Amino acid sequence: MRILGIDPGLATIGYALVDKKANHFDVLEYGVIKTSPDKNDVERLEIIHKNIQELIKEFEPEEMAVEELFFNKNVKTAIIVGQARGVILLAGSQAGLQVAEYTPLQIKQAVVGYGRADKKQVQQMVKSLLNLSEIPRPDDAADALAISICHGHVYSAHSGWEERL
Repeated sequence: MRILGIDPGLATIGYALVDKKANHFDVLEYGVIKTSPDKNDVERLEIIHKNIQELIKEFEPEEMAVEELFFNKNVKTAIIVGQARGVILLAGSQAGLQVAEYTPLQIKQAVVGYGRADKKQVQQMVKSLLNLSEIPRPDDAADALAISICHGHVYSAHSGWEERL
């Protein structure tokens, strides 16, 4: 199963593409999409949507996993990140992908085994689970890899897809 994991944002969007076979993950690519604060919000949302569409076209994932919005005290930030999530979800839906959403707590639980793990613990487990030589950078890309791992674990635990291989 090929998974596109997304850590949404407006300025920086983390993405990761991984293949999962049985209990093994192979990393195809990870990185970030950046939008310039010099552009207005609509232009930035268009850039995000276009880049997600291009990733989907190039890598042909079967599933998309996106982190749910973590509400913070800055309502304006929460609204714009919600809009970015919307265009990301739209791109996945338009491509016919199965789209799953996970809370930060669910992601930490799936990757580390502890829902209150700190960022360093999650990054270290991502490095270990994916057999990477170093912790992936930037943080948004590492988060997208964690989201992909979470989806791979949750999907296989609930669907029995591995028996169908």
